[in-house]
Amino acid sequence: MKKSLLAVAAMTAFAGAAQAQSSVTVYGILDVGYVGGNAKSGSYNTTTGAQTNPAETVNGFGQSAESTSRLGFKGQEDLGGGLSALFTFETGLSPNSSTLSGFNNRQAFVGLKKNGLGVAAIGTQYTPIHTAVGKTSANQQNNVVGDIIYPQSSGLNAANSSNANQNNIGYTIRANNMLKLESDTFAGFKATAFYVANDKNENQATLTSSTTNVADRTGISGGTTNSTGYGLGVDYNWKKLLISANYQSFKLEQPYSAYTNTTPVTGSSGTIAAGTTLVSTGTNTTDGQAYIGATYDFGILKAYAQWINKKVTNNLDSNDYVKRTAQQIGVRSFITPKIEAWASVGNGRWTANGGGEPTANISAYQLGANYWLSKRTNLYTIFGASQTSSTSQTVTTVSGSTFTRGISYNANNYAVGVRHTF
Repeated sequence: MKKSLLAVAAMTAFAGAAQAQSSVTVYGILDVGYVGGNAKSGSYNTTTGAQTNPAETVNGFGQSAESTSRLGFKGQEDLGGGLSALFTFETGLSPNSSTLSGFNNRQAFVGLKKNGLGVAAIGTQYTPIHTAVGKTSANQQNNVVGDIIYPQSSGLNAANSSNANQNNIGYTIRANNMLKLESDTFAGFKATAFYVANDKNENQATLTSSTTNVADRTGISGGTTNSTGYGLGVDYNWKKLLISANYQSFKLEQPYSAYTNTTPVTGSSGTIAAGTTLVSTGTNTTDGQAYIGATYDFGILKAYAQWINKKVTNNLDSNDYVKRTAQQIGVRSFITPKIEAWASVGNGRWTANGGGEPTANISAYQLGANYWLSKRTNLYTIFGASQTSSTSQTVTTVSGSTFTRGISYNANNYAVGVRHTF
């Protein structure tokens, strides 16, 4: 009897210890296929009439067209009383690379979760806008040209890269040094808030020249480097309707920075020899971003509507800014139990003041389809195109002379591939 009781006690203790261990899940995506397309930029000097038409054509086997290839680890440990610890580590992958150089930090954070309250985590994490776009986009953040809300900053090459950038031209995707709070869902509402802090102070040095010409500035850099940000997002679910509203802002302050010119540079005071330590202009900007998205499931198809606004302002001159506003609608539906298709169309506008770039109109569309071989494996085909209307830009040369050039940009992109999730 005593032996039986001891055995039961030992088994209970072992079960308790096993239950306290972290449960770790390995997950990932591998996406490969054939990628093609072309881009053309029309540029001409409005004074001399000289014209150039830079063009790029891409054709070949690529990767990550529908989803960025990745490898991730996530785990959770029960701490008792409804409290648990959690972590996520996720890196991008480049399946077509001969080395492991494609590794990059997509997510890396540790946090605590309280049942009935929510989650708090610190590390490199997605912004609320990026998460909201993933829920309310017919294109589901693929890496093919044609999505005006989630545009590809590197053009056609985006489908051949690991998409490691923290930002694209539409909004900030993820941020380092982030404290993020996510609530549980209450009466259909779920809230997300974050704060980013990364400050550094250095001894301030005096420049040897007060000229406004970068080529004439010499000395040692220094000062305060601040990278901060905050944001708030709210989702509301009611039956088949989802509405998401989000705002986030990032402030960057950088002092003058030193660099060594490798070739002679001509300034207002003459030519400065190669190898001279020069000082470049610092950065002091605020990047405000707002996003509203909605979906409604009609049963036979799901409809999507999106609006986004991004404005980068010079903190030293509020009249110096660049703004991008865009809207997009789309649909996604299973045509058969195995064939899923989607389509989207959007337009928008670039507006700049103080930077020599007037308004330019933008538009884009995308079509795509999946053939599901299983719940984890599918074949896909995607086609997209984007257009930027002709605009003019004032260009200042190193010597201080200026000229105006006209610019337009058009691109189309297609991809055919296979994606497997695990």
